[in-house]
Amino acid sequence: MRESQEQGLSALLHETRTFPPPEALAKDANAQPSIYDEAAADPLAFWAAQAGRLQWAQPWREVLEWSLPFAKWFVGGKLNVAVNCVDRHVEAGLGDRIAFHWEGEPGDTRTITYAELLASVCKAANALTELGVRAGDKVAIYLPMIPEAVVAMLACARLGAPHTVVFGGFSSDALRSRILDCDARFVVTADGGYRRGAPSALKPAVDEAVRECPDVRRVLVVRRTGQQIEWEDGRDVWWHEVVERQPAAHRAEAFDAEHPLYIMYTSGTTAKPKGILHTSGGYLTHVSATHRLIFDLKPEEDVFWTAADIGWVTGHSYIVYGPLANGATSVMYEGTPDTPARDRWWQIVERYKVTTLYTAPTTIRTFMKWGEDLPAGHDLSSLRLLGSVGEPINPEAWIWYRTNIGGGRCPIVDTWWQTETGGILISPLPGITSTKPGAAMTPFPGVAADVIDAEGTSVGNGEGGYLVITEPWPGMLRGIYGDDERYKETYWSRFPGRYFAGDGAKRDDDGDLWLLGRVDDVMNVSGHRISTTEVEHVLVTVKGASDAEGEAGERLVRDLRDHVAREIGPIAKPRQIMLTPELPKTRSGKIMRRLLRDVADDRPLGDVTTLLDPTVVNSIKEHIAEGGGEDKE
Repeated sequence: MRESQEQGLSALLHETRTFPPPEALAKDANAQPSIYDEAAADPLAFWAAQAGRLQWAQPWREVLEWSLPFAKWFVGGKLNVAVNCVDRHVEAGLGDRIAFHWEGEPGDTRTITYAELLASVCKAANALTELGVRAGDKVAIYLPMIPEAVVAMLACARLGAPHTVVFGGFSSDALRSRILDCDARFVVTADGGYRRGAPSALKPAVDEAVRECPDVRRVLVVRRTGQQIEWEDGRDVWWHEVVERQPAAHRAEAFDAEHPLYIMYTSGTTAKPKGILHTSGGYLTHVSATHRLIFDLKPEEDVFWTAADIGWVTGHSYIVYGPLANGATSVMYEGTPDTPARDRWWQIVERYKVTTLYTAPTTIRTFMKWGEDLPAGHDLSSLRLLGSVGEPINPEAWIWYRTNIGGGRCPIVDTWWQTETGGILISPLPGITSTKPGAAMTPFPGVAADVIDAEGTSVGNGEGGYLVITEPWPGMLRGIYGDDERYKETYWSRFPGRYFAGDGAKRDDDGDLWLLGRVDDVMNVSGHRISTTEVEHVLVTVKGASDAEGEAGERLVRDLRDHVAREIGPIAKPRQIMLTPELPKTRSGKIMRRLLRDVADDRPLGDVTTLLDPTVVNSIKEHIAEGGGEDKE
């Protein structure tokens, strides 16, 4: 029995299908096979070459200064991030190139060239200066997915004022806690945005938050929806009144490569969110290099769409800083995929002739439920490359994505990275890698990753363990803002000398990497390590909707348990399954399993400010209290 169980577990991630790169793409790809050997031979030289593609006001004297666990990259170098993202392209004669095709949820559109973006960023920088923002001041940005969000970020970067972008759907409590933690003195917001066909207010949450933030001096407000809002004279100012009257020129100062660029808050195991600090030179090097090589960017031809929100690190790295540093043309969309209809995304791909689409497995699985007829109703032939970001993607979703969105011709780059890593660390390279459905494959050139066991020893092929990064990389976080000890304890204490943020991975028989999600989502059953990802990959193959009530619900639970037993082995059969219409998810679609464990163990909940719907947790608690989920056998 044990032997058959082990065979079942190993077979789950033994994917035999492979998809080689298209010949034409491979021939002209930005990354050629020699890149791996070159980077392995001298990683610092590799990263220095990537940094050399940026514009530096002062050259660095040392590529890396490493005092574990603190890194400094391109020491002594100076640059301005906004200049690298906008000015230098205009100066190179590319001012007429489109930076963004922006589409609002109601259907309004704006096409913004690099020259127009530069003028807007300069005006905003001048306006922020007039309002009192100086280098080193923190600015909180609480905006919908509108062009002013990009402009505000770049204006802050231009001034050397670190920004913290708070997702526009977060509560006033979440905004307040972040303002106070990083001591932000300025807030940029809007009256509201559009969500699911209706205006969604933002300014009231700011008003409530700053009542408890006495050091906030000014609130700059974009008029987006025209909603009625409260106004505090002397503190609140309209964007269109103060920004639009500014000169469209601004002299940018160069800042040290290690000057803070932004602080992004992510959920921690305690009630206090973690402020992840990213700096300038190394981060911009990392995101521009990964964007150019992993997505095989051809800026003269490609239309790149990261279908995420700017409030998340994916939006920072692959909507704003990476693509703009590379002179790319991108798409920005304000709303949801199903407004006003479930084919909204495919309308956008068809309209703007999108060539690269980068989105999350959660969204892909949603499209699977909606049916293949929706994308089939649109011309998606412009697409040449697809990307996946977020939680591990199950092979079925991977194949559906390739078949129904990519027309069976587009390579998929399934990327692994985190808020803390700044940019992608593990991914196929589309002109080199023969991909496997569901596999993240190999570390990006210049990145040193390993899978180790509990004692810190590398595991062999066909084995699983803890995913660690063994050498510093340019985009890595420089700490948790204001708490060096928490930084050391959170990321460097479990395996001394190696970065570990909690994810597990397996090496398949070829040595390729499969991400298994959080290791605290790995179960030890009779000496076997079974990840929730493995079980979920099996469960999501069960299609169709079912009544969750009464005998029908009990029958569904039995069918699901038996299906896992057949596909993996009896050892992985769930003891109990609770049916719920929704799970606690962040607004980027990730399931917050930590909260499910807190509920199951009847522990106090930690930070819930990143949840899409905080009430979901309470409904699950009530269901458990009523005896829901108990095994009926």
